[in-house]
Amino acid sequence: MAGRRAAIKAIDWLAFAERVPPNQRAMFNNLKTRSDAISAKLATLPEKPAPIDWSYYRNTVAKAGLVDEFEKKFAALTVPEPVDTQTAKISAQEQEAHKNAAAYIEASKARIAKYEKQLEDFKNMIPFDQMTIEEFNTAFPETRLDKEKHPYWPHKPISDL
Repeated sequence: MAGRRAAIKAIDWLAFAERVPPNQRAMFNNLKTRSDAISAKLATLPEKPAPIDWSYYRNTVAKAGLVDEFEKKFAALTVPEPVDTQTAKISAQEQEAHKNAAAYIEASKARIAKYEKQLEDFKNMIPFDQMTIEEFNTAFPETRLDKEKHPYWPHKPISDL
């Protein structure tokens, strides 16, 4: 019955299994077993139900006109299928996630290049025990002592005592 629709929305169980944490493996296996059982049951059903033999019922039912009334009502009956409103939202979220991931990857590549340059600078730097204060301040300007902000460092000024 729903064989064609189920084929369109098949689940990638291998990709799903990779994302399941070990403590939830039993729940995942139960879900997969139930899903496989439902899929197997749906696969055995025909795409369209067998047509009703109205002539058989006309010959069998004693009350005249009852079968014709049922046939008219059955022909007029339509079962509405629910409208899929979430697939578009999920696709939009997926596209947004891909954009965010691509932006993060590009930013990470830029950070990696910066860190590799910094690592190369560290490898080519002279050892700390052989540096002078001026060479240290040139290599690490963020550690340079600001004489205007802290003129008495490491001592406190007399006015603060």
